[in-house]
This record gives sequence, C-alpha cells and structure tokens, in this order.
Amino acid sequence: MLKKIIKYSTDSTIFYFDSSISELSKIVDQTSTFIITDDNLYHHYQKKLKGWNVLLIKAGEKYKNQNTVNEIIGQLIEKGADRKSIIIGFGGGVVTDIAGYVASVYMRGVSFGFIPTSILAMVDASIGGKNGVDVGIYKNMVGIIRQPKFLLYDYNVLKTLPNEEWVNGFAEIIKHACIKDAAMFKLLEKQFLKDFQKDKLLLSKLIQRNALLKAKVVQEDEFEQGNRKLLNFGHTLGHAIENTYQLPHGHAVAIGMVGAAYLSKGLLGFSNAEKLVTILEKYGLPAFYTFDAKDALLKMLSDKKRVKNTINYVLLKTIGDAVCRPLTIQEIQPVVEAISKTFK
Repeated sequence: MLKKIIKYSTDSTIFYFDSSISELSKIVDQTSTFIITDDNLYHHYQKKLKGWNVLLIKAGEKYKNQNTVNEIIGQLIEKGADRKSIIIGFGGGVVTDIAGYVASVYMRGVSFGFIPTSILAMVDASIGGKNGVDVGIYKNMVGIIRQPKFLLYDYNVLKTLPNEEWVNGFAEIIKHACIKDAAMFKLLEKQFLKDFQKDKLLLSKLIQRNALLKAKVVQEDEFEQGNRKLLNFGHTLGHAIENTYQLPHGHAVAIGMVGAAYLSKGLLGFSNAEKLVTILEKYGLPAFYTFDAKDALLKMLSDKKRVKNTINYVLLKTIGDAVCRPLTIQEIQPVVEAISKTFK
C-alpha cells in the first residue's frame, strides 16, 4: 500500500494507492460505518462487503437526484447513524457524488471516504470534494465542496468494469494530459487502451499520476476561484448534451473537448485540434456527435460557470497549457453549430 496525504484548506485526504477492500477495516470502525453502493456492484462484491452496513441505491445517472438522497437519509435514520458515523461511497462517480453529498448534509456533516470502482471515479469524480446531484437534465446543479477523509484504491475491482467504462474513464485522463501534462499526452499516444488493461503496474502509475495531478490542482484552488476551473475543459458543452442524449460522461466530455479545441484554434491559434481528435478516437471515444446546437447553447446559459452574459470557457494554448477565457454565446455558437453536424 502506498499512502499519500494531500492537505487542503479545510481538511486533508489520505490516498491509499495499491490497496485492497480487505484493508478497509484497518482504516475505519466497521460498527459505525455505512457503505453506500449500487445494486450492480453489490451483485459482484456481496461477499467482500459481508459484515458491513450496506445501503443500496439503483445504478445509473438518472438516480443521481434528491429523491435518492432522501431515501438514503431515511435509511441512515432507521439504522441509527449518528454524528460519529462514517459514510463510504463504494462505486463509480454517481455513487461517490451521492455518498459525499449525503455525508455533507446528514446531521450537518459526518465523515466520509470513497472506494472508487471505475477509472473515471479513480482519476476524477472521487477527488476534490465536489459532491452533489443533478436537477432534471442539469448536471451537478446542487451540491457542496467538502473533502473525503480518504480514498482507497483497489485495482482488482476493475476486473468487473465493462470495457465501455474503461473508455469512459480515459476521457478524463486525456483531459488531464491536455490541460496540465504534455508528457502524459505523448505516453497516451504511444500506448493503447489494452496496454493499460493488461499491465497492472503501467495502469497503477497512470492512475496515481492523474489522481495526484487533480488533487494538486484542487489543493491550489479548492473553491474554484482560479486554476481549478481548468479541470472543466470539455465539460461546458459536455454537460449541455450529456443528460439530454443520455451519453456516458466520458463521451460527452470528449465531444466537449473537441469543441473547445476548435474554439482554441480560432481564438488562440491552437494547432493540435486534429491530434486531439485522433487520440480520442484511438481510445474509443467519439470526437463528434449529432446534436441540437441551439438547445445545447441554451443549456450552456444555465451552466454554473456562466457569469452574466459570458461563459468561462477552458481553452488550450498548446497541449499541456490551458487557460480560462470569458466567451459570449455569439463567440461559441459557430463552433458548436459546426461540430454538431446536422440535427434531425
């Protein structure tokens, strides 16, 4: 087990890399711990979770809402959870977002940690303290920033991860490379998805590199006043189409990154938009998608990143060097329309 501690302004998070679910009982008191997971994962890990207090939710983004939160809180009250209780999210990004949010509001806040079970959750969703739920089609519209006490990484859980979820997670890895790590972009260009799936050491190093990259960005700017905004690369357009078309998060972000890359080409002279398209497609992600551009632009105006008539858009100067620029809908519109192809 490799232990890393990241100190934030309000708290610290311990990262337990190369660990195992069996180590959990050494980190928390089993009797006062409540594990939130979804019914799909519970089917695979029922034996490993034997003896723990497990609260089940239905799997899928459509259940990431206040109704699910209310149901879990009801179960916590029934089971006698108190202010000394610990909540653990065992799952992908939907589960960790919900678990962190429940822990942040239950009795005005109890301790929590995560065991991420997808690539997406390991490198992105479970890191940085953003916890919350969707409101209708609007992603993460309600939530709070509060850091988990720990993250436990057990790469064995990836054995049950469907291939499409590996693909989904690599969108965020490519995003990190684009905004902060040109050397990682080159590594991804050399390798293939199957290389990381087959080589546990190669995968472990990649996950650690991404997890600590994101953690350090958050450490510098926990409440998204500056540098943390760069982590939204691809997410403005991505969030505008994700729930409307029920796209996997990574697919939506990939399409959003391509949009941002072509905006960067026009506004900043970014010369590697085609290189980004190539790497996304190499890892099985879509670069383009047919969507209603007018509807997407309207949804962008409801985005949390909008300030009056401008949207804070993350653009690329070069691979590994991103900037945040306030753009008007009029500046964004031509590119969104161009990459949406023809909506039918």
